Amino acid sequence: MLAIFGERHTMLSLSLWRYILAWIPMVVLAIINAMIREATYGRYVSELRAHQISTATGVLLFGLYIWGLMSLWGIESPKQAIAVGLIWLGLTVTFEFIFGRYVVGHSWNQLLGDYNILAGRVWIVVLIWIAIAPLLFYRFLE
Repeated sequence: MLAIFGERHTMLSLSLWRYILAWIPMVVLAIINAMIREATYGRYVSELRAHQISTATGVLLFGLYIWGLMSLWGIESPKQAIAVGLIWLGLTVTFEFIFGRYVVGHSWNQLLGDYNILAGRVWIVVLIWIAIAPLLFYRFLE
């Protein structure tokens, strides 16, 4: 691979793989966020309001995690930051639909319902954040 792409490309690829693997703890953070919702404020507010609060806390948790990763590892370029964000977005949406449908047993309509912003479902904010946070933190930390 070095002879074909050169050393810089190989290092970039290894760095990108590190960020791909770093997505896995984001699933754990999402589960912790959901457990906190169910064990605390989710008992006292409507399901919709709990979803909205959970979205805000999810953005905060993911933001802290992503900031920590980027502070620790850095990122090579805006292009790589965009690639990381888009990969994380793809992994998250794929996981959400596969896990939600085949493990939890939600219907496709129920899964798609979380994207209905007109009904107050703000899950898409988390997805947008996951996609843009690497670039924003890259710009902030450079």
